[in-house]
Amino acid sequence: MNKLVAPSLLAADFANLARDVEMINQSEADWLHMDIMDGVFVPNISFGIPVMEAVHAISKKPLDVHLMIVQPERYIEAFKNAGAHILNVHYEASPHLHRTIESIHQHGMLAGVTLNPHTPVSVLEEILPDLDLVLIMSVNPGFGGQKFIENSYDKVRRLKELILKRNSKALIEIDGGVSDKNAADLYAAGADVLVAGSYVFNSPDPKKAIQLLKNETV
Repeated sequence: MNKLVAPSLLAADFANLARDVEMINQSEADWLHMDIMDGVFVPNISFGIPVMEAVHAISKKPLDVHLMIVQPERYIEAFKNAGAHILNVHYEASPHLHRTIESIHQHGMLAGVTLNPHTPVSVLEEILPDLDLVLIMSVNPGFGGQKFIENSYDKVRRLKELILKRNSKALIEIDGGVSDKNAADLYAAGADVLVAGSYVFNSPDPKKAIQLLKNETV
């Protein structure tokens, strides 16, 4: 089982992004998670390609990019050029999902699919062998600092069973309400990657918070 941590830049201090990215560089974090929101697919707007390019220029961690946008297939090349290492698209926003995943791979990135809280894991059965990652939203997407949805543990377990059934190598990533209070249980359920925003950046010692997430055990 992997135990990877990807701090979410959505919870960083936007007036001091360089400082916060450097903190992540110096931490035990594995990836840097970036939420790209368009105000259409989700009711919020975060940052776009110019900010991501600036972050990529100073980040020593691979960029784990989560597209919460309509028609994500239109921007695959642009996000590759901006520095994405992993590109996550929403199942709910991708009617031609297989084609989109193929394009992400053709552009040299790892490909992930994100599921909203109401979307069952069963919808991914046919495409799981092609995925590098599945991101389960454990809050409704669009805003940081929300309460963790408790049903997410069972959803992770169901996804893990499906991954094994389909002989997929996909990692399971969790985003939303993650903290030291649920990290161990998420790992135990089958999660490989934990995204944490508010828990990390609101901590008096963010690097220590990241370390705690990586070392949580049941």
